[in-house]
Amino acid sequence: MKVLLTGASGFVGSALLKAFPDWIPAPSLRYLSEDEIRRTVEASGADAVVHTAAIADMTACEKDPEASLQANVLLPVHLARACASRKLICFSTDQVYNGSEEPGPYSEVMEKPANTYAKHKLEMENRVLDLAPDAVMLRAEWMYDWPPVKPNYLSCILRAEGSVAFSSRQFRGITWVREVADNMPAVLKLPGGAYNFGSETDLSIYGITREFADYLGLNLAIEDVPPGHNLWMDCSKAARHGVRFSTALQGLTRCALENSLITPQQGGEP
Repeated sequence: MKVLLTGASGFVGSALLKAFPDWIPAPSLRYLSEDEIRRTVEASGADAVVHTAAIADMTACEKDPEASLQANVLLPVHLARACASRKLICFSTDQVYNGSEEPGPYSEVMEKPANTYAKHKLEMENRVLDLAPDAVMLRAEWMYDWPPVKPNYLSCILRAEGSVAFSSRQFRGITWVREVADNMPAVLKLPGGAYNFGSETDLSIYGITREFADYLGLNLAIEDVPPGHNLWMDCSKAARHGVRFSTALQGLTRCALENSLITPQQGGEP
């Protein structure tokens, strides 16, 4: 299958291109017209389009909602029209749950976005699925990799200067981007719709950090702070279709071992 990849220079896109070097990196589509986007898709000869490009900085989206609308809603809508019979995979976000008053974990029907970025991502999902019911929306979690190309959870822990702060009452999955790539063959076969996508957990962010720091043998003080909003997802819908991740803690320990951040003799089972 020929796949056209948008956002190939970004965090997720670069990881996918590394895992699938035969995928076709798209040029930047941000300032192209709908007709130019259609011609780009057609010229690629792709059977599927994986769309990772976005403005994901929530502060930037609040400051410039028009730019967020263009990048996070209208561009993927143009792609949906351009794809015709091609399979379209769009990366969305767990932030669509950031206004929920329920504790979680959240199923796909419990969305309640509370800021511009999250509202635009949910609008994108709905508008794209109206145009292309076979499209797939991946509500991705907080992701990390090693070595880090930008600050992320793992680099925060490993480069902390003595202490970090997380809440024992805040729950959110954390996902190794390598496992995102591992799951893409199954993702390309998913029926159309929205899917929670990433590592599940029954531990709070504080609990994950405590166990992972102990596993690594880090002398790290972890301050238990008041919680923010939960972004705790139930990912069983995707799992029923063969999209399966390690738990959040298992993914972190696998990443640590495979990148020689710790030896098996040091760590053992977390």
